[in-house]
Amino acid sequence: MAAVFPFSAIVGQDEMKLALLIASVDPSVGGVLIFGDRGTGKSTAVRALAALLPTMRAVVGCPYGCDPAKVAGLCGACDGTAGKPAAASKSKAAIAAKPAAGPRSHAVPVPVVDLPLGATEDRVVGALDLERALAHGQKAFEPGLLARANRGFLYIDEANLLEDHLVDLLLDVAASGENVVEREGLSIRHPARFVLVGSGNPEEGELRPQLLDRFGLSVEVKTPTDLPTRIEVVRRRDTFERDPAAFIAAWEKEDAKLRRRLTAARGHLAEVEVPDRVLEQAAALCMALGTDGLRGELTLMRSARALAAFEGDRAVDDSHLKRVAAPALRHRLRRNPLEDAGSASRIERAIAEHFGA
Repeated sequence: MAAVFPFSAIVGQDEMKLALLIASVDPSVGGVLIFGDRGTGKSTAVRALAALLPTMRAVVGCPYGCDPAKVAGLCGACDGTAGKPAAASKSKAAIAAKPAAGPRSHAVPVPVVDLPLGATEDRVVGALDLERALAHGQKAFEPGLLARANRGFLYIDEANLLEDHLVDLLLDVAASGENVVEREGLSIRHPARFVLVGSGNPEEGELRPQLLDRFGLSVEVKTPTDLPTRIEVVRRRDTFERDPAAFIAAWEKEDAKLRRRLTAARGHLAEVEVPDRVLEQAAALCMALGTDGLRGELTLMRSARALAAFEGDRAVDDSHLKRVAAPALRHRLRRNPLEDAGSASRIERAIAEHFGA
């Protein structure tokens, strides 16, 4: 297995790192889109996040990594209903209500799955297991990338180059949290809830608006323009490549601190209060910017709450809103061809006018 550059050792790109951490604290934020220049650490940050995340409990042998603590959300293989007629199988509610010891579980890494641009639909959603069909005459389902990504992260590098039919498929699954496969005599449903992370270079084309709207946070990464930062990036990368084990060991304490903060934030998230005044501020900011729909307010509130939990605060305040406003709203603004200012500048100006800072 290839060595992974430590998350804590990434130089700069603070907005990108914060957005990934927020999405890790609260997956309901809706994922992260990272757009920027080539060679600015986009892929490095996503793969580093995979090594940073705390382990999770999963049912032993489950291809979807079902959570043993959520009995009502188990797949058919884990709750014993797979292959049974709908009328004969027990309902999820009945199974959840029945006291039982529960399935055996073990600790596994949180999955971070790459979705290659050239992947076929069968590779993504799953298909008939041809080996078992030919050797034993059995129709069996071979899970795809969406099954592996359940309860984890699905990473799409160069998301703006993804084929349209895969974009449509991802939109359906992201909306329902379930992958439905109907083909070759198979009828399979399995959970597919994941945090979508995409990256790309804006010079190579724009993202389809339907997929863009599915990302909760959008961050922009740029090539560092100050000399000390560029030198430090090169120095750390060179040190890592010459002796990965020693470099990872040197940063293990910092990564361990971040991992503990993530774990604490997840446990603390439900206790963080969002005062009505903060909701009013979020709504007023979105109205001032003219965002479409209410997804902007929801994302802004959830992101601010996750940030408060990560920082150990008991309630969300204006400082949290201001820090997450740009990534939560920049991709939701209507374009004004008569205005030269970018979306980030418009948000900064609106924050200054709205919060008086």
